[in-house]
Amino acid sequence: MSKSFELLKATRTNVLKVVNNHTLEELNIIPPGFNNNIVWNLGHIIATQQLLTYKMAGLPMTIHDDYINKYRKGTKPEGNVNETEFVALKELLFSTIEKTEEDFKASLFSEYKSYETSYGFNLTDIESAIEFNNAHEAMHFGNILSMKKLI
Repeated sequence: MSKSFELLKATRTNVLKVVNNHTLEELNIIPPGFNNNIVWNLGHIIATQQLLTYKMAGLPMTIHDDYINKYRKGTKPEGNVNETEFVALKELLFSTIEKTEEDFKASLFSEYKSYETSYGFNLTDIESAIEFNNAHEAMHFGNILSMKKLI
């Protein structure tokens, strides 16, 4: 699984490069043809990773429920993200992965509730959740790159 965590860190490093090259005002723009923005995608990948790993394993998530409620699947931006929240999201990009990797190595994810994703992929254990999360984050990174061209 070390390669899966390496891939996740690489994807998030690329996301961070994009967000660091734009103003917060630009990141809050919802481009034509989209129903969300770059900063929402940033929060969404963090929230989804927590839901797919910790929540489905019956463990407490490492981020506040406010982030889950604001960025989970089916949500959309309800206003602009401010600087304080933006800084917090950027910090969570890597702290959540470091904690997940630490907890994975400590075998804390011993239980897992099977879950079929909207992608049609069945998650049956933490390994499949981490691997699927990589595909999910790559898809959202692609969305971010598309939005970048329009802001």
